[in-house]
Amino acid sequence: MARAIVDVMLKPEILDPQGQAIARALPRLGFSGVSTVRQGKRFEIELDGPADEAALADIRKMAETLLANPVIEDFTVRVEGEPAE
Repeated sequence: MARAIVDVMLKPEILDPQGQAIARALPRLGFSGVSTVRQGKRFEIELDGPADEAALADIRKMAETLLANPVIEDFTVRVEGEPAE
């Protein structure tokens, strides 16, 4: 059994009000040295079989169709324990 990870982030040109709120709150909580925060989503998908190219292609299709909004978000797909694509 393999696990695929899909990380979804707003595209850099899209404003991130949640990230901005977090960045403003950090100094009030005693954290300094942070200039920007971007908030995203992470999906962990357990596969019944191996994480071969066909399975990863299906996961990319899932991300394009349901997990991410490709108009305003980018996503990466990786197998747990391997670097992001």
